[in-house]
Amino acid sequence: MVHGGAWEIPGVAAPACRTGCRRALEAGERLLDRGGSAVDAVEAAIAVLEDDPVFDAGIGSHLNLRGKVQLDAILMDGETLEAGAVAAVERIRNPIRLARRVLEASRHILLVAEGAEEFAREQGMPLCLPDELITEWQLAAWLRCRDAGHSSAHHFASPQGTVGAVAIDATGRIAAGTSTGGTCCKYPGRVGDTPLIGCGCYADSTAGGASSTGLGEAIMKIVMAKSAIELLRGGAEPQAAAARMIQLLGERGRGAGGVILLDCQGRIGACFNTPQMAYAYRDSTGGLVLSP
Repeated sequence: MVHGGAWEIPGVAAPACRTGCRRALEAGERLLDRGGSAVDAVEAAIAVLEDDPVFDAGIGSHLNLRGKVQLDAILMDGETLEAGAVAAVERIRNPIRLARRVLEASRHILLVAEGAEEFAREQGMPLCLPDELITEWQLAAWLRCRDAGHSSAHHFASPQGTVGAVAIDATGRIAAGTSTGGTCCKYPGRVGDTPLIGCGCYADSTAGGASSTGLGEAIMKIVMAKSAIELLRGGAEPQAAAARMIQLLGERGRGAGGVILLDCQGRIGACFNTPQMAYAYRDSTGGLVLSP
């Protein structure tokens, strides 16, 4: 299952969101069909979403207060409980791929900013120019905020959605991941929920996997992804667990967002308290489900 963020998706952007989520889902499915792991599938799906400027991840992300893109991502292997994450990187086209390298080749879980980019060079990953991540669409929205004061109205028709994916493979291994460009006009160095284990995502093959989206400061308060998995561990159905977490996000976190879940039986759940959430999955008959 993949998501492209929970926000007020204008009608003009809905077809592109559906197309992007479908392409990401299919990228993950192809790997699983060839015997790939859940980690492989999640990485592949999120990389497709990062390359799609309709979403707030990778290319086309929101600009911060200084007019720069700073990216966060996390990937977690539910079989080992190992995770890799990066935050505030400015020269990485696909931060989910760097998160994979942190997971597999570092003794740490989270690397940030210049240190994360140095690790990328050591791993032989190419760095991009910061301007390569900026689209005309987002630059125009940022200029409106700079000149008239920050307002969500300046971004109504622009990409706003954090992206994520959860998967279970033929061996029962579960993985989850999330990637984002954060919020528009965020303070330089601001890190939200996305790269924080248990907040932006969590995976445990004995229970399930989750990926969060929405206001990071609110999601962090309730440790949403880990809390959702613990509901699954306690016997909750995925849809009921997702609904409970979004209720808690609004009541205690006082924020808006969404979450997707997949339990160790392959059952899914999705819930949000925003006008829409972009997501895609296969139902029990193999049929494609797309939203919005």
